[in-house]
Amino acid sequence: MLVSLTVGKVDAGVAVLLTQDNRLIEFPSVLLPNNISSGSIVDITVARNHAAESANATAFQSLQKRILNTYGVKAPSPPILRLRNATQTSLVLEWDPIDLATASLKSLSLYRNGSKAGSIPRPLETRSTKISGLAIHSEYTFHLVLRTTAGTYQSEKLTCRTHKMTDLSGITVTPGILDPARKEALGATLDRIGGKLIDSVRIDTTHFVCTEGRGPLWEKAVEMNIPVVVPEWVDACESEGTIAGVRGYYLNADPKARQLGVMHGSSHQRTTSTVSAATTAQGRPSIQPRPSEQEQAAPAEPPLTPFPGGETSAQPQAEAREVPSEDEDDTPPPPPPPKDESEDNEEPQQNGDAETKHAEESEEKPEDTHEQAGGDEEGKEGTLPQNRPEESEPQSATSSKGKGKEGEGDFSEVTL
Repeated sequence: MLVSLTVGKVDAGVAVLLTQDNRLIEFPSVLLPNNISSGSIVDITVARNHAAESANATAFQSLQKRILNTYGVKAPSPPILRLRNATQTSLVLEWDPIDLATASLKSLSLYRNGSKAGSIPRPLETRSTKISGLAIHSEYTFHLVLRTTAGTYQSEKLTCRTHKMTDLSGITVTPGILDPARKEALGATLDRIGGKLIDSVRIDTTHFVCTEGRGPLWEKAVEMNIPVVVPEWVDACESEGTIAGVRGYYLNADPKARQLGVMHGSSHQRTTSTVSAATTAQGRPSIQPRPSEQEQAAPAEPPLTPFPGGETSAQPQAEAREVPSEDEDDTPPPPPPPKDESEDNEEPQQNGDAETKHAEESEEKPEDTHEQAGGDEEGKEGTLPQNRPEESEPQSATSSKGKGKEGEGDFSEVTL
């Protein structure tokens, strides 16, 4: 197709061309001949290039297929979550490696009961996580949310339940340094209670059993804060039928500090408390001093208040003793009173008896009084105090105490 156009204005970059029907067309001046000026007429031939069109269409379709095969055929896969191990207070969750296809990872988060529990660190490397501090025998729901540049993908919800205290199937033991016989017995015990024995220290290892604290496995267990116990701990769990406390089964723990199980411990404590309560109840009356049988039999007596030369009060009096006369020097003297108080209480009574007896003798024998007194004085003068027997001292003291005022006038005092 040939078209004739008139050049109207030529600029450095663009030339204005006029058609026969007075239409303006801006045309690049670089495509026009060099000697073109205003008013020049140029012929332009216009034709369709089918070969070029076919080549361009083929190249475009190839590019589209390459983009589709690279980014449109394979998309990121949702994560698959599953339960690895469960104990009384913890759950171990694991998932398959994340398939991002051609997308880029943004984040991987764990949700518990519909709420975000936290983000998984290093999601391209980490394939498991442990959730601790859960309630015993409780149900929980977990799911993962994967965010990528190609979209957000969510895993299916996983429902888990923690174990009861009597469910020992969650025990996972890694053995350390043990005798072959002990290791075999440990495996047999774990099979009976439903536990597992693994050779490596993993995230689902609940206890590390050994008899010596050394070795790479022991170091890794200590680094991961896994309880290191002796084989007797597994035997205690089997015998008690429940999870035994690990405090008394550490390597350096005292065996005396090992406590009984839940059932045994409660019954023992209850029995001990009952016995102590009974002992306390029976022992309370014994704290107060009991009165002796003699004190209960003998009524309380008020103190005697004797009067000189008279009778005592109406209370029972002490047994009266006869005061020997001066003629009976050969008779043994009466024993001395045991206490001063008894002497004080008995003196008035003895004085009264002595005065009465002396008055009767003086009435019957008034003439012999001086003779007896003289005989006594002679006997006293013939026997010096240092030659007298010791027994005469209490007698003289008793006789002197037993004489009243009337007796003092009848006897003359002997001067040594």
